[in-house]
Amino acid sequence: MNGKYKVDGMTCGGCVRSVTNAITKLAPNARVEVDLPTGLVTVDGADEGLVRDAVEGAGFDFGGKAA
Repeated sequence: MNGKYKVDGMTCGGCVRSVTNAITKLAPNARVEVDLPTGLVTVDGADEGLVRDAVEGAGFDFGGKAA
């Protein structure tokens, strides 16, 4: 239940907080790390579907698993 995902549309620290909060709201025990310059979000403790729902619910584009 971990993975690295591409998230488009993040431009600032507020975006990072929004994505992080959205994921941890649906998966309170998840560990979330966001790399703003690359748009990569690493999540440990939540499956891809949950991450997609959280990211899209926060208004960002979920790009799927990162290579």
